[in-house]
Amino acid sequence: MTIRVIKAGVQTTLQSRSRTGLRHLGVPACGAADSLSLALANHLVGNDLHAPAIEATLAGVSFRFEEPANFALTGADADAQLNGMIAPLHETLTAVAGDELHIATTDAGARVYIAVAGGFVGDDVLGSTSTYLPASFGGYKGRALQSDDRLEVRATDVQAKQLRTPLEFRPLMTRSWALRACHCGETSLLADQSSVFEASFIVGNRADRMGMILEGDRVDVSSGGRMPSAPVFPGTVQCPEGGQLFMLSIDAQTTGGYPRVAQVARVDRHLLGQIRPGDKVRLLRRDEQSAIEELRAKVKYWESWLPDASSVL
Repeated sequence: MTIRVIKAGVQTTLQSRSRTGLRHLGVPACGAADSLSLALANHLVGNDLHAPAIEATLAGVSFRFEEPANFALTGADADAQLNGMIAPLHETLTAVAGDELHIATTDAGARVYIAVAGGFVGDDVLGSTSTYLPASFGGYKGRALQSDDRLEVRATDVQAKQLRTPLEFRPLMTRSWALRACHCGETSLLADQSSVFEASFIVGNRADRMGMILEGDRVDVSSGGRMPSAPVFPGTVQCPEGGQLFMLSIDAQTTGGYPRVAQVARVDRHLLGQIRPGDKVRLLRRDEQSAIEELRAKVKYWESWLPDASSVL
C-alpha cells in the first residue's frame, strides 16, 4: 500500500522512536519531536506506539491514499479535511483509494502527526527509522518529504478499532507554555537565577528540531567565554555570552560549549516539539526529586490509555 505526497509543507518527515545509547558516538536522540502525540496517533490505529508516522511541521500538507487505509491525526490544532469533509483529530478514520487528505496550517502547536495502520516503511539506521536531517539518514531517503513522493505502508492483519482519544487525554495546544525545569551544570554561574526561572520569554524565529532562541531580558552568566565543551541533551537551556537563551530540542547536538543554566525535566520534554515562533515560554523551577515524582505521576496517569506510556514519556 502507498500514500502519495501532494503538498509537502514546510518540513515534513518520517519519525519514530528516538535513538538511544549512542550519544557517546555523537549520535543525537532524533525521533518524534512530540513523542506523546506520535504515540497517541499510533494507538488509534492499532500500531506499536513508536511505529513510523508522518510529522508535519506547521502542517499545510496534502496526501492521496492510493489504497484503503485506517489513519489518525494528533498533535497541533489544525483543520483537516478528507475529500472536503471534516477529518477530526484524535479519532480512527478510514480512507478509500483516491481519497485526499488536506491539513491546513496549524493554529496552535507546531507539529501534526499522521499515523496509518501498519506504520510507514522507512530506512532503519542505528535502531530507528526516524529521519535525522543534519546527517541525511533514516526516514525517507534521509530527507524531508517532497511532492510526488510515495510512502509505503507495512501490511498488517490487525483490524484497527474505531477509537477516540478521551477528552482528558487530548494534550492542550496553546501559545503559552510552562515547562518544569531543574538546575543544570552551570546554573551557579548565573548572576541572578530568577532571570531564568521566574522570567517570561518569547520564542524567536530561529526555532526548529535543533532548538529555539528564547528572547527576553539579557541573562548574565560569568563563564568568561572559556567553558570547555560538555554533554547536552534535549531540553538543555544554554546561555551564550550574548545573554540570549537557547533551548535545545530533539535533534540537539551531543556536546556544547555554552553554560548550561537549566534542564527541562523529562516530564515536560515532549512539549518542546509543539513550541513555535512567537509562543511564550516560562521555566518552572523543580528540584530533582520533585521532577522524578512528577514524571512517575504523569506516567501512571497516561498508562490507563497508553499501556506502555513509560516508553513514551
